[in-house]
Amino acid sequence: MIWLVLIIAGLFETAWAIGLKYTEGFTKFWPSFWTIVTMVISVWLLGVCVKQLPVGTAYAVWVGIGAVGTVIGGIWLFNEPVSPLRIFSLCMIMAGIIGLKLAAH
Repeated sequence: MIWLVLIIAGLFETAWAIGLKYTEGFTKFWPSFWTIVTMVISVWLLGVCVKQLPVGTAYAVWVGIGAVGTVIGGIWLFNEPVSPLRIFSLCMIMAGIIGLKLAAH
């Protein structure tokens, strides 16, 4: 169950990272408000996870989910470039996340 909480925390990290684009440097109120809310939720959920998981593992998985999600979101929402090297790099990050989860047992 704690791994599900960590995945949700990583998705909230993705949400706030994508939200940064919409805040336009925190000059737009509602996008800034929701970005800050998602930041708080993301970090709070991470804090819940580190009670039961090694902090290094939890943090690396959290960051990895956020990084992969943000790159995918940037490609989908903002037409950021897609290249074989970017896709390969995302696969390597995902392999690292899976490896850390397997090593945590």
